[in-house]
Amino acid sequence: MAKYLLLKHYRGAPAAVNDVPMERWTPEEISAHIQYMRDFADRLERSGEFVDGQALAPEGLWVRYDGEGRPPVTDGPFAETKDLIAGWMVIDVDSQERALELAGELSAAPGAGGKPIHEWLEVRPFLAAPPTITD
Repeated sequence: MAKYLLLKHYRGAPAAVNDVPMERWTPEEISAHIQYMRDFADRLERSGEFVDGQALAPEGLWVRYDGEGRPPVTDGPFAETKDLIAGWMVIDVDSQERALELAGELSAAPGAGGKPIHEWLEVRPFLAAPPTITD
């Protein structure tokens, strides 16, 4: 089994087929989308392929170390950057093909008008082992 991260983006990915921003959806459309995500996760949990998943708020900050005894440096709000992560799901599957199959299914979550979004999802494998450094 291999773990994969499925990333949903607010922006920064290619445009979805049903590219209506969520802030323009009706409450019913938002509820249908969330229910689809819950049902998808529940099904994967039953099959043993679900690890975790969360939706993220658009707010956030970039933070970095600025030296001993100094407060961390922040830059933000994060929402001003060009690429925002809307949420993520971690799956544990037998193959990359299965990860791609599930990501394709997840991209069909309903959006505006109840039609599938067909959004682009970023699929990233977990690093299986630390890279080996040779001289």
